[in-house]
Amino acid sequence: MLLDVQLDARPDLAADRARALVAAGVDGLFTFEGPHDVFLPLAAAAGVVETDLMTNVAIAMPRSPMHLAHTAWDLQLMSGGRFRLGLGSQIRPHVEKRYGATWSPPAARMREIVLAVKAILGSWQDGTRLDFRGEHTRHTLMPPTFVPGPNPYGPPPVLLGALGPVMTRTAAEVADGLLVMPFHSARHLAERTLPAIAEGLERSGRTSFDVFPQAILAMGRTEAELAAATTGVRGLLAFYGSTPAYRPVLDVEGWGDLQPELNALSKQGDIVAMMDLVTDEMVATIGVRGTPEECAAELGRRFGAIAERVCCYFPGYDAPLAQVGELAAALRALG
Repeated sequence: MLLDVQLDARPDLAADRARALVAAGVDGLFTFEGPHDVFLPLAAAAGVVETDLMTNVAIAMPRSPMHLAHTAWDLQLMSGGRFRLGLGSQIRPHVEKRYGATWSPPAARMREIVLAVKAILGSWQDGTRLDFRGEHTRHTLMPPTFVPGPNPYGPPPVLLGALGPVMTRTAAEVADGLLVMPFHSARHLAERTLPAIAEGLERSGRTSFDVFPQAILAMGRTEAELAAATTGVRGLLAFYGSTPAYRPVLDVEGWGDLQPELNALSKQGDIVAMMDLVTDEMVATIGVRGTPEECAAELGRRFGAIAERVCCYFPGYDAPLAQVGELAAALRALG
């Protein structure tokens, strides 16, 4: 199993951080839509490291599929064919109030965006006429001036991030792979995610599909390291758990009543009280806790049968590069 980790540096520092992470032994780098642009750090890294690169995720609703296609095409060129475009939706308040964009039912909208991006990429690669007509977006004009020409590495894969069954089914129906939301448990994966993948594949007529699970790690070797890492994980789990859309994960584990309580505390800004509600059992069930070798073994147990690589987060703490490398080595040793 291969290890992808977050390229957690602002764009002007991304090249150096990418070099350090790759030197430590990771197999891929990803960015997410956070305080900096999701694409620029990958552009900075593409020219200095030879490793897999991915957005995880780029928020799609506020962007034109044409913009997404151009950026993905160029990052595929810059990385030598090692780029994956990971797309995701967002909840309505963020789409409307943060991005100033138009919100609509997300699964149908994301389905259309994925298909539109793939239609544009396919048109450039194959020289076919661009003729995509959807409910939310139309792409029917592509003069030769704006055609980048066939990509020597082929079009980049288009992945879709999902948690709920409808979006997961949509990913399996139209995307090239699924980015499993990191806020999940092994039980939620088995009972909700995998059946939705099977349903989507049946609709598409496909039999195989790439799954990219994500995991939230509290990793360390000493009690002090583990305590600091666990605090960071508690903070992220409290944040995710306060969101109504993520309640199904808590419901599966019998913790659903915790969600409105976390939500109420989040509106009060009481982060400490929120974190106090996240138990050690929740950290071990939704997250992964232990030494690099223990974390690798648990990741293999959860995902070894369905995935060839895993994306790992180290929220709220700095995992030592040596330990990140040891995690990567332990994962590769799983086969």
